[in-house]
Amino acid sequence: MRLSGDRVFAFIVAILVVGGAAIFLSAALGLLAREGASIGRLALTQLALGLIPGLIALAVIRFAPQKLLMQAVIPFYVLALILTSLVFIPGLGVHAGGATRWIDVGTVTVQPAEFLKPAVILMLALFLARAKEKIKDLKSGLIPFGIILGIPVILLALQPNNSTILVLGATSMALYFIAGARWRDIGLIVLSGIAFIAIALFFRPYALERVKTFINPEQDGLGSGYQIQQSLIAIGSGGMLGRGFGQSAQKYNYLPEPVGDSVFAVYGEEFGFLGTVLLVLLFTAFATRGFTIAAQSANAFGTYAATGLTLLITISAFMNIGAMLGIMPLTGLPLPFVSHGGTALLAALASVGVILNVAANRSKRQTLA
Repeated sequence: MRLSGDRVFAFIVAILVVGGAAIFLSAALGLLAREGASIGRLALTQLALGLIPGLIALAVIRFAPQKLLMQAVIPFYVLALILTSLVFIPGLGVHAGGATRWIDVGTVTVQPAEFLKPAVILMLALFLARAKEKIKDLKSGLIPFGIILGIPVILLALQPNNSTILVLGATSMALYFIAGARWRDIGLIVLSGIAFIAIALFFRPYALERVKTFINPEQDGLGSGYQIQQSLIAIGSGGMLGRGFGQSAQKYNYLPEPVGDSVFAVYGEEFGFLGTVLLVLLFTAFATRGFTIAAQSANAFGTYAATGLTLLITISAFMNIGAMLGIMPLTGLPLPFVSHGGTALLAALASVGVILNVAANRSKRQTLA
């Protein structure tokens, strides 16, 4: 058994983590010119709340018996639901930017939705693995699937957190399709998704504004279209080879959230077209290797878990990149392994631990007792 579980996948993740840390630090320099910004605090939280505990979680999960991981899925799912519910408690939940998504734990805030995402995917993986052929039955398939996904969606909609709902919905539907669900059930899920988007656009004016901005980003260049226009300026000014590491100009006064969802624009300005292509290829390689590990899993749980978690990270990455390039509406999703957010980094590295655990056990014959 290989120590890493899968050397190729581990190497890809290592490049993303190390490169992501460098990109994050460069983008953080842009906050020097902004009043009240503390780069040291940002870096410390990213390291102390994200990278270090994330690597520990990765190692623990990687070497844990897979049967133990399966037994922990339901408690983890329930715990993630409870943590996500805590944001609604006055004095504990933090309201910012028109949403209530964070928990105040003293000097820092935690976004429990980042834990909820892998928790839902692992719960679905466990359910689909045990359901087998019963997945085609309405009572044994679609209804339990809808409950597992529906409860988190309701909590996320109340925050609101539409971007996380979109990622979870797309990943969950892909897993359900792979498991052999009926086209009728897939159609019902798609219709439900369309209905949700329509309702969100009707009741959330800012969501509709993002769609309008996507269609015509020049309509309100100093308002709703400001971020995408500054992002395109940053990426375009990078040219073929970029300005050089740390040399982005847009990150100082122009790009909103240079360490957040705009971090790809900073990267594009500093490393140019070739650098952005390389990053896209890295996430593509991440997805390809993750799916390979899933296909070689010794059991159905491993297949669905590795597939779902790989999709979760990859879809988030390409939605972030697509938004910064103006080919998708802005979602506010972070760029995995790169954007600021200790909770997101911790959850991503823990998810990698699960995928490597599946890889390490792919040659073993295991049953879902």
